Amino acid sequence: MVKVQVKWQGKKYEVDVDTTQPGEEFKIQLYSLTGVAPDRQKVLIKGGQVKDDTDMAKLGLKENQILMMMGTVGELPKPPSQPVKFVEDMSENEVAQALQIPAGLTNLGNTCYMNASLQCLKAVPQLRDALNRSVGQNTAGQSDVRKNMITSLGRLFTQLNESGDGVPPFVFLQLLRQVFPKFGEQDPQAGGFRQQDAEEFWNEMLTSLDQVLKVDESDKSVVGQYMSGRMATTWKTDEAPTEEPVVHHEKFRKVDCHIDKSVNYVSQGIAKGLEQVIEKNSETLGRNADYKATSRIERLPEYLTVVYNRFFWKASESIDAKIVKSVKFPLDLDMNEFCTSELQSKMKPARNYLRALDDKKAHERKLEKRAAQDDVSETKDENSETTEAQTSSSANQELPAFNLDESLKADVGCNPSGIYELIGVVTHIGRTANSGHYMAWVRKEKGVGGTDPAGKGIPDTQHWWYKFDDDQVSMVTDDEILRLCGGGDWHTAYVTLYRAKKLE
Repeated sequence: MVKVQVKWQGKKYEVDVDTTQPGEEFKIQLYSLTGVAPDRQKVLIKGGQVKDDTDMAKLGLKENQILMMMGTVGELPKPPSQPVKFVEDMSENEVAQALQIPAGLTNLGNTCYMNASLQCLKAVPQLRDALNRSVGQNTAGQSDVRKNMITSLGRLFTQLNESGDGVPPFVFLQLLRQVFPKFGEQDPQAGGFRQQDAEEFWNEMLTSLDQVLKVDESDKSVVGQYMSGRMATTWKTDEAPTEEPVVHHEKFRKVDCHIDKSVNYVSQGIAKGLEQVIEKNSETLGRNADYKATSRIERLPEYLTVVYNRFFWKASESIDAKIVKSVKFPLDLDMNEFCTSELQSKMKPARNYLRALDDKKAHERKLEKRAAQDDVSETKDENSETTEAQTSSSANQELPAFNLDESLKADVGCNPSGIYELIGVVTHIGRTANSGHYMAWVRKEKGVGGTDPAGKGIPDTQHWWYKFDDDQVSMVTDDEILRLCGGGDWHTAYVTLYRAKKLE
């Protein structure tokens, strides 16, 4: 045996050479040390190089003699098909497209109320599809300004999809102010355009979309089918016990969350909004009487708008003052308790299925966390193995079969379970409705857009969200969304958009 040193890529390797074996054996030793395959090695020695059939005894190797090896591990890297471009050399548009971050809307002077609302409405795919069709079918010309406004909105959404820079909504804003002059009011004191109410804009847009956008080639309204529900309101007065209760049926596009000192959660605020005492004329009594109006939902839409009644008229200061009280809202909202008993009965099979599905997903998340912990620690005691087996068994259970009510199955655009998931929030920061700043927070769908942030130091979250501060867009977690409940001078939920949970 002769000990030699082989130099390769700036490193030295000590190798014991068995001179009774051929050069091939020596190359195999080098392969085990460097990972360079024997057929890719070029071992240089004074007077030549070592080949597979070289007689190592005839080389006259000396102790600690230095040999030089050349060769690379694996296949030689191929040059890139296109020149490499580093982030610092990219434009903002190229960076946004590379990371697949959606584009924001430029603030054109107190237009954050509009920008925030549009980013949330853009999260409804049925609206986007109908707007795309309207762009190709617009024949209204200059005579129908409302239709032109809706068509310009479709073009604006297309621009947002194709751009990485902030998009200035010049044309849409101009047409909006023609249809609704109040959104073009000037502020004589501050100069420029007034700040407007995001909820008022939201309502006007849904009204216009309801009138213009149709489902496919039918006469059905997209807003009516996917974003509108139906309410049954019963009017009864205790002052006239013999008077029969009167029931009115009406459509709705939003549910109000009333806020007072007793309301801490959105469900409490919704309940208050569905039961009110109103004074009106009684034909039986021939005078005014207090009537209790109790409303229950007969149809839930696929997309539900919840508006938080945070502003009230403060006569002493002549302003719409803001209620900053904290009102917590969930990522998953259950509307079952606010529905008629008939609708509750119809939704029961789908609700049971979703509960089983949620349990299954929860068990799967536990297994994933346990697997991650096992990667860190290989030791398990007998109890942890038993627990894992039980959890795995629960996660692998088949979901129960269910028969969806035929009327719900036929009602395209309804919510057959009453269970929703949050997908969008319009927030306000400030103390009055006509000041402050609006922003949008829109849930990023899994598998859509760029990859979710990951790696060391990245917070754990079930969903990522896009935070739209006009044309500045960033990403936040579920925890940041839940902080938008109010209670101080921070961004406070004003409009929340929920989507029916899918029956996967």
